[in-house]
Amino acid sequence: MTAFPGTPRLTRGGLVLLDPATGAVTRVVAFQYNPDTLTRTLEPQGAGDQAGDQAGDRLEALRLTGPPRETVRLEAELDATEALETPERFADVAEHGLLPALAALETIVSPSAAAVRAAHAQADAGILEIAPVEAPLSLFVWGRGRVLPVRITELGVTEEGFDTGLNPIRARVTLGLRVLSLDDLPAAHRGGALWLLAQQQKERLAAGVRGVSLGALGLTGIPGV
Repeated sequence: MTAFPGTPRLTRGGLVLLDPATGAVTRVVAFQYNPDTLTRTLEPQGAGDQAGDQAGDRLEALRLTGPPRETVRLEAELDATEALETPERFADVAEHGLLPALAALETIVSPSAAAVRAAHAQADAGILEIAPVEAPLSLFVWGRGRVLPVRITELGVTEEGFDTGLNPIRARVTLGLRVLSLDDLPAAHRGGALWLLAQQQKERLAAGVRGVSLGALGLTGIPGV
C-alpha cells in the first residue's frame, strides 16, 4: 500500500502496529485509496444480556455492563498500474506487483515463521508453553480523532489483474476489525488507554451537539410523566 505517482495529497486511513511493551511503531500500513464506505456496528451490553440472566428482568433493563462491542468493516482498493509505468522508481512493484503490499497486511494476522519454529522446537523438547508471545498492538487510524486499538477478525483479498509473472496488479481488500475496549484490555495497557481517549473524545463531541425541544418531535411533554 505504498503511495504511487499521481496519488493526491490527503490524509489517508490505515493501520499502525505498536510494540505493546515500548510503544514503538513497528509498521505503518496506509491505504492507497481511502475506502468510500466505512461500516461501524455497536452492540450494547446490557445486564440482561449476560448468560444466565432472566430475559426481561425489570431490575436490569436499563443497566449497561460495559462498553458496546464495536466492529468496523471496510473495503480498500489497490492498483499498481501507475507504478508499473515507472519501474525504475518502484522496483519492488515491478518485480512482485502488489504481493509486498498484501503481505504487509497478511503477516499482521499470522505469527511469524520464527515464532512458529520456536514453538515447535519447544514442543519437541517437551517444554510447556505457558502463553504465546504477545503480538504487536494493531491500531486502526481514521483521522487524528480516531485512533482505535483493534483486532483483525477478517481479511479478504480479491485479486483482479495480473502481470506476466502472475503477480497481482489490482486487488480489493476487505477488512473486518473489532475495536478492543476496556473489556478486552486493562486501562494500564497502551491499547486500553487509547480506547479511553477515543471514548472521551466521543463524549466531548456529543456534549457539543445542540439540543432540541420536545416540540421538534411533536410533543409538549412526556405522556404519563
